[in-house]
Amino acid sequence: MSQRNGSKPKPPRRKPVRKFIRERIYLCLFLIVHAVFAVYMRVRRVVRALKDRMFALTYYHHHTPELIRRDVAKLSKIPRHLSVVVSYDPRGNGGVELERLLNHVGELSAWCASAGIETLSVYERTGILKTHIPTTHAHITSTLHTYFPPHTTPALSLRCPNHPSFSPPSTPPSPFSQTPNPRLTVILLSAEDGRDTIVDLTKTLTEMSQRGKLAPSDISTDLVDAEITESVMGEPDLVVCFGERMKLDGFPPWQIRLSEIFCSPDNSSGVGYQVFLRALHKFGKAQMRFGT
Repeated sequence: MSQRNGSKPKPPRRKPVRKFIRERIYLCLFLIVHAVFAVYMRVRRVVRALKDRMFALTYYHHHTPELIRRDVAKLSKIPRHLSVVVSYDPRGNGGVELERLLNHVGELSAWCASAGIETLSVYERTGILKTHIPTTHAHITSTLHTYFPPHTTPALSLRCPNHPSFSPPSTPPSPFSQTPNPRLTVILLSAEDGRDTIVDLTKTLTEMSQRGKLAPSDISTDLVDAEITESVMGEPDLVVCFGERMKLDGFPPWQIRLSEIFCSPDNSSGVGYQVFLRALHKFGKAQMRFGT
């Protein structure tokens, strides 16, 4: 059509000056906002690192249960069941990573026993601890002995879902002990204890309903809760994430419907007593509102 009329193709239009200036203004604003946010994040990390350092110097347990009890004595309530989320890097040195993880579990167990927490559940996604149950039990026991005198060391029970409990051999009570030693239950969890358990339970209930062994009306929230509690664990009162950000990493979802969750942002120290104690302080001030 244009060739028949003898017209020439139109040259491309140049960008208007206003549009060019607008784009440059937007770019400058973006760079300014990005720079301000980067400075804010850096300052926030430094301030929180200083606070954690001061908190760690002010409140340190010195491997003494009495000091830990003193730190939590003024709290209005203490969780009976505490869950923690820890990490294991399979890409690193396996032996070093496992030793680091065992040290964390041992320290956490000693802190819980000193604070009067009865149950500690440790979630680690890969489940490496489940393959080293005797080693984990021995490491926790050794750590408890560094905190408690021989006649007051808590009795430890270690278990995993779908595994028999691993408890120490029974010993006669000490004649020097006026009261029975406290007990500490440690539960090892992994990703397979989360959604996979719910899926398997759903399949089981479906098959039982199809075979007439269970009426559909009998399947309720209470039944599911009872089955999951029996096969995995009950609901923890408090869940503590020791990473730099909130990351449950596949933690069993059913059990944390009503749990208080604590995370210390920008926490680069990993599993530390200051984070543990701050989580207990937050739980002590929390108001549980379960609705009607």
